[in-house]
Amino acid sequence: MTASSPCHHPKVRGRSRRGPGRLAVAVAVIAALALTACGQRPSESSESDTKKPIVIGASLPLTGDFAQPGGEAKRGYEVWRDMVNAKGGILGRQVQLKLTDDASSQDTVVSDYTKLITQDKVDLLLGTFSSLLNYAASAVAEKNGMVFVEPAGGATNMFTRNFKYLFFAQPASAPHQADVFVDWVKTLPEAERPKTAAYPTQDDPFTKPVIQTMQKELEALGVRTVYSSLYPADTTNFQTIAGTLASKKPDLIAQGAVFEDGVGLVRSLKQLNYSPKTLFQTSAPSNAGQYSDGVGKANTEGVFYTVSWHQDATTPLNAEFVAAYKKAYNADPAEDAADAFAAAQVLQAAVEKVGAINQDKIRDWLHANTVQTILGPLSWKASGEPNGKFLLAQWQSGKAQVVAPAEAATSKSIVHPKPAWK
Repeated sequence: MTASSPCHHPKVRGRSRRGPGRLAVAVAVIAALALTACGQRPSESSESDTKKPIVIGASLPLTGDFAQPGGEAKRGYEVWRDMVNAKGGILGRQVQLKLTDDASSQDTVVSDYTKLITQDKVDLLLGTFSSLLNYAASAVAEKNGMVFVEPAGGATNMFTRNFKYLFFAQPASAPHQADVFVDWVKTLPEAERPKTAAYPTQDDPFTKPVIQTMQKELEALGVRTVYSSLYPADTTNFQTIAGTLASKKPDLIAQGAVFEDGVGLVRSLKQLNYSPKTLFQTSAPSNAGQYSDGVGKANTEGVFYTVSWHQDATTPLNAEFVAAYKKAYNADPAEDAADAFAAAQVLQAAVEKVGAINQDKIRDWLHANTVQTILGPLSWKASGEPNGKFLLAQWQSGKAQVVAPAEAATSKSIVHPKPAWK
């Protein structure tokens, strides 16, 4: 077996969401799958396959820590499938999704993707949710020479393994997610810029690089750091962190938050009646009405976050996606559903351009081309890292708005400073 074989054994790098002990398990699991998961990939499509459905496999966290965004990703995939099948499918074949529950576990996600490839022999793959799970899942796909388009997983170590079949279907990776927020701070008059900042961050492979990069860039602008700390992913009580922040009185709080932790910190700050002039959180505020319900609609006002998508965007098919989602689930779509839909669009575009289920040709086409999605145009570096930028969003009058860049803005004004808690 040569180094160029689909079953080569790349070195395992990166940190686990659960710390050193969890990383040791991940390393052991991925090392083991290098020996056990290298079966032949499913046969490429042929004349006899033209009447069969195209089976696309994915494992998603439908239970466990990531159940909320995992459920949204499932909805996004299913809305895409239904829309595609209503228009005749792909290459004249209906699309069938084979979805399993990885229970938010690296061990399970490895087993699931191994089974999807070697036993179920699915035609194509789509990714799971989070860098933690996609780090392990993408290694299974890479070793079996199958294209792996992931809707969520922008941590730095995803793109340092020299993988050829990996593609991240969002505009940018984690270290660049907050660039647009820093760009906005730079536009403020000197007197209106934050003088001090605090950076509480969940110990998560996605949130950490977002906040670490922001902190470094803002310090270079002269914003003094008064607090910077990681908290465990299973933290539920934020009274101590909130108390420290209230005592430091930073102008800006920038939190690396996934969802529950973002809601928890806001509730604790509200109890202490400390409201910073500027509040930025990573993923938490993008969870549509669930965030608003969690913190109280009035307390969303002025909260910043960066986002890959907005439901009022004029990108091709976005209006149709939003309408189909609302019809199916009687709710506004969350960003995680849109990201999953876009990942499926990426895979669809490549298959249709190639004209067959051929993993190497699909891979090569994606490396060489730009795909139009509901998130906007997506293209990739050789590592599978995307080339674009996120959108800067802010909650205004109970609704999430895009405020930068100007060409994508859905609101022409920015709420600043943030109003006091209600």
